[in-house]
Amino acid sequence: MKTILISGCSSGFGLETARYFLDRDWQVVATMRTPREDVLPRSDRLRVLALDVTDAESIRRCVEAAGPLDVLVNNAGIGWLNALEGTPIDVAHEIFETNTLGTIAMTRAVLPQFRQRKEGVVVNVTSTVTLKPLPLLSVYTASKAAVNAFTESLALELHPFNVRVRLVLPGRSPETRFGDNARSRMRGGFPEAYADLTQSVLAGWAQDSSAVTHPLDVAAAVWRAATDPSCPIRVAAGADAVALAGSPRPGHVTAG
Repeated sequence: MKTILISGCSSGFGLETARYFLDRDWQVVATMRTPREDVLPRSDRLRVLALDVTDAESIRRCVEAAGPLDVLVNNAGIGWLNALEGTPIDVAHEIFETNTLGTIAMTRAVLPQFRQRKEGVVVNVTSTVTLKPLPLLSVYTASKAAVNAFTESLALELHPFNVRVRLVLPGRSPETRFGDNARSRMRGGFPEAYADLTQSVLAGWAQDSSAVTHPLDVAAAVWRAATDPSCPIRVAAGADAVALAGSPRPGHVTAG
C-alpha cells in the first residue's frame, strides 16, 4: 500500500486530494498548521499531522513522523491580492516563505529517501495565473512562477534517480478560501491611486461566469501526476485551466 503526504489539507485542494487518495486505498498523511481530525473521514489509513512549511523544526518532525513516503504533494500556500505598492515587503516575504521556500524546504526534506530508494514522486501545486498575467496578483504570481521553474529544473536533476517531479496548475476556484486567505492579510486596503483599476478588476471577476476549477479537478490531476509515469510535467486542472494551457501565452507566438 502506497503512502502520500499532502500539505495544506485543512480546506480546498489539499482536503479534496486527501479524500481522493483515501477513497482509492492509499495511506494518507494529511498535514495542516492546526490539525483537525473532523475534516476527513475516519480511517486507519489516515494520519493527520501538524506542519508549518516555514518552520524547519516543524518540517523535520512531520517528515520523521510520516515515515517512508511514495508521493509528496506540496499544496500548502497562501493567497494575496493587491497592487505592488499596496504590498508591504514583510507580506511579500510571507508569501514567498510559504508558497516558494516552503515547497523547496519540504522537497529537500523528503528527497533523500526517494533518491536512496530510486523511486518517488513530488507533485507541486501552483496556478494558471503563471500562464496568464493578471493585475493585482504580481507578488502571488511571482511566488508560484518560481515554483514552476524550480520544478522543471528539479525534474531534470532527479531523473537519474528515477524520481518524478510534476506540476499541477489549477484555474480559478471560487470554492476555495483563496479570497478569505488574501483578505486576512490586508491592512490598509488597496492604494488610492489604483482605485479605478481595482474596481474594474474586482467587478470583472464578480461578473465572470466562465468555466472554473473545482477541488475535485485538482485532486484528479494530482492523482494522474502521482500514478501515471507517462503524464507530462505540467498537468492543467479544471476546465478553465485546460483551455488556458492550450492557448498561446500572452506575448508569445506559436510556430506555424
